[in-house]
Amino acid sequence: MTCLHLLLTLVFAVSLGTPVEIQRPRGVPLTKKPFYEENKPFTCLDGSRTIPFDRVNDDYCDCKDGSDEPGTAACPNGSFHCTNAGYRPMFIPSSRINDGICDCCDTTDEYNSGAKCENTCKELGLKERDVLQKMAEITKEGFLLKQQLIEEAKKGREEKQGKVTDMQENKKQLEEKVEALRTVKETAEQPEKEAKERHLKAWEEQKAAIRLEKDKAKMAEAFLELDDNADGFVSVSELQSHAELDPDADGTLTETEVQGLMGGAAQVDTSTFESVWTNIKDKYHSEVSREESQPEEPAPVETPPEEVKEPVVDNDSEPFPEDDISEEEDEDEDDEDDYHEDDDKVRVYITQKTGASINFSDLSFDFGPDAEFTYLYSQCYELTTSEYIYRLCPFNRVSQKPKYGGSETNLGTWGSWSGPENNKYLVMKYEHGTGCWQGPNRSTTVKLTCGKETVVTSTSEPSRCEYLMEFTTPAVCQEPANMDLLPHGHEEL
Repeated sequence: MTCLHLLLTLVFAVSLGTPVEIQRPRGVPLTKKPFYEENKPFTCLDGSRTIPFDRVNDDYCDCKDGSDEPGTAACPNGSFHCTNAGYRPMFIPSSRINDGICDCCDTTDEYNSGAKCENTCKELGLKERDVLQKMAEITKEGFLLKQQLIEEAKKGREEKQGKVTDMQENKKQLEEKVEALRTVKETAEQPEKEAKERHLKAWEEQKAAIRLEKDKAKMAEAFLELDDNADGFVSVSELQSHAELDPDADGTLTETEVQGLMGGAAQVDTSTFESVWTNIKDKYHSEVSREESQPEEPAPVETPPEEVKEPVVDNDSEPFPEDDISEEEDEDEDDEDDYHEDDDKVRVYITQKTGASINFSDLSFDFGPDAEFTYLYSQCYELTTSEYIYRLCPFNRVSQKPKYGGSETNLGTWGSWSGPENNKYLVMKYEHGTGCWQGPNRSTTVKLTCGKETVVTSTSEPSRCEYLMEFTTPAVCQEPANMDLLPHGHEEL
């Protein structure tokens, strides 16, 4: 193979417009030209072996990495470099060389196939530059809008912070006034409260005394009933006749069990019966209650007014009829309810006076380094497809609703910023949406791109129950590069 077959003459335009020829083996990028020195042995780029230079591009694969055949299809793992002067350089698999299909816009991949290829690199370069120009203009306009958004967010944040500060100060002053009034109120009510407490305490003490007297009377009655032979003692045999006192409820009250109830004594008198009564009073049934399954209540007997005796207490409180205790407790509960109701009224009053009902929760959100995303808060954006209406409410939720009627489906609620480390504000993550049938909860990833308008541009479901949404906003536009620096065609040959 001659040197003409080995070398490809490349020409590109420099700023002065002077053609410059750079010779190197066909399919080799300019960056790798130093490895291909004519008249010097060639070492495979993986270092596996060294071969004479005339075996480069000889249509036979000598190197395992295919680096000796950059311009032929001899090596299955080789790659061919399309220079594409005036457009974008690229690599294609060696298998596409001379396959009759034009892959390189400069036609260099079909040098020996007979395919009729036209060099379209100049046209493609112009089109790409036009696209880049439009993108740069959009970026420039978007960036200017972003600066306005930042300024508006800064101004709005300062205003809200000022309002919050004023509210907090007003609230503090009102709370101090309210606390002072509450102190006056409590001081005025203290004597009445103390009197009620004394009243209640005396009543509780009297009720306890009444219960104690009733228990003693019942105990005395039980002693007389149990003392069958009226000898002044209750014996084991006398107590054993009451089967309801059986401790283990097996239906038989044994002598041993009775002695246990009597503390080991064979018999007890009235003075020592109290300890036995403590053990049996919860189960003991009197003779009357055992004989009469449904006792008839005696008719109430009216007591002459002169015979009514009022209980005497140590303090000068009123007497405490048993039926009145519930009324006392009800009054206390009413007072407590009034107290809490007053507190509720106070809180409402403070809210009305300070404007605390205004929602300032947006101050806690991460709206970007310069709060440029603040304007999205409390806004919603929709995209209608052939089947659904998708709705994105930034920092809130994403939903989907059938276009022709039906219930709304939650595709996720606001989670976090989830972009790459260099700029996390390029991706929003919405999680914990409505669960899929026998699947996970729905979630949505929102990718943000630079644009003059704020709009949802597309939606898709790349994986089951995992949605992807494209969203343009000026808030992600970066400061554009100088338009004069845009490439006039890629010159890296």
